[in-house]
Amino acid sequence: MYVDALSFLEDEREAWMPFEALATLSDDEIQRPQPDEGPLHGWSGRDLMAHLSAVQQLALEAARELAVNDASPTMDRVNAEWAAIGGDVVNARITEEWRALPLEEVRRRFQSTPGELRGYLTVVPETRWVKNTARLDFLLECTLDHYAEHEAELAAILATAG
Repeated sequence: MYVDALSFLEDEREAWMPFEALATLSDDEIQRPQPDEGPLHGWSGRDLMAHLSAVQQLALEAARELAVNDASPTMDRVNAEWAAIGGDVVNARITEEWRALPLEEVRRRFQSTPGELRGYLTVVPETRWVKNTARLDFLLECTLDHYAEHEAELAAILATAG
């Protein structure tokens, strides 16, 4: 799909931009409870911020590893965990862990992680991710593909915020 890092990074940045609107919501708007039925499945805007950030942080850990090594234990661990216990269990754990964080910390991570991830990916040799199908797939699943999966949730949260 991608033949160079710059194309990926440009597409990732563009796909992330709509989600930045979450950072502009007030504390009340971002923490507003949502119904279990519908696109949000009971998630608040804070939960969506946390979920997206947590998955980006996995990509960031992998990028840090690939910047200095030809392997990513994080990718191996995440793929094994996902296969062993499934995405619903992993997502429930992420939600529980991030709900315990102060809102300021969720906001901080939400705003800093995307740029930090992009920064690390600029120094990872392309042969370690863009030219490696499995690693590129992992990074796509943590970024572009993941963002696309949550566009309906973003729209619903922004709509309820007014």
